[in-house]
Amino acid sequence: MKFEIIDNFLPNDKWQENYNLFMTEDIKWTYKSVPQDPTSFFFQYIFTGFSNRYSQDEVSFISPADNIQEKEIPHYTTAIEPILKNFKYKTHFYSFTRTENQISKILEVSEKNSNAIVLYTIVDNKLARHLSNECSSKNIPCFGILGDLIISFSKLLDQKALNVPSRQHIMDDEYYKKIEAIQFTMNHDDGNSVEDIEKSDIILLGVSRTSKTPTSIYLANKGMKISNIPLVNENSVPNILKENPQKKCVVGLTAEPDRLVDLRKNRMQSIKDNESTEYTSLDIVQKEMEDARKLFQKYKWPSIDVTRKSVEETAASVLKIHDIFNQK
Repeated sequence: MKFEIIDNFLPNDKWQENYNLFMTEDIKWTYKSVPQDPTSFFFQYIFTGFSNRYSQDEVSFISPADNIQEKEIPHYTTAIEPILKNFKYKTHFYSFTRTENQISKILEVSEKNSNAIVLYTIVDNKLARHLSNECSSKNIPCFGILGDLIISFSKLLDQKALNVPSRQHIMDDEYYKKIEAIQFTMNHDDGNSVEDIEKSDIILLGVSRTSKTPTSIYLANKGMKISNIPLVNENSVPNILKENPQKKCVVGLTAEPDRLVDLRKNRMQSIKDNESTEYTSLDIVQKEMEDARKLFQKYKWPSIDVTRKSVEETAASVLKIHDIFNQK
């Protein structure tokens, strides 16, 4: 079952900036341009009753969460910034809020800020009710960001919400599979450890700067064991793959020579090597790419042109090829 979110919540430019950050394979997120009705904006709706109170003075957002880590905080505030541009505000984040004692200490901070507003993402119902009651008794506006969303999705999916914090970080079999895949992929990067290449789920081949390593790491985070091998000539390919070319899922990565030359020049500049070499020669790169394509055709390995593809798009194409390979 898949869902599509039609977004008129963020301004278009902000939506574009954060599209890759939030999009997943299961939830398609698209932008829909509609007239800006204040009631369609979540935070504008929240502050309808408080606009006079907060319009002149600085607002303090007190944000307790039971699982948000520091490095994730900028993503959490992205939705606030474009909507509250007429407000002066500062934020106070409290990650891993799990006890009533922590709530009490947080609200002490809130009371010291005359214009405090509490926005929380606590999923534990008991703790969320305690926070709401305490805020009510202290006359502090308090809003649960996830409450209605969880209820709506529970009804839509016909499932009862577990309301357990940090379930996304549970170290289950899938977690350890991902860790193992990442470790394997790191050990088999750039042609290393080819002696056990048969343990790979996918093998990527390509000349230099065809996004082999970033694509491998991205796929490893999906739980796939990846080996990537840089192509110099046919001798670069392990014999085990040439002897039985269809035994493993092998995918070739190609790119337009002009684009590769630019990438290689940038690479040389980054390591302060500005000498003109065969590595950045257009004629040499064209020959490399021609030989690579002939090699892929010879062994009937599918290939992907990564010239205009992001790492995510390349990885998605690789996974489709892997699925087809496993159906044989």
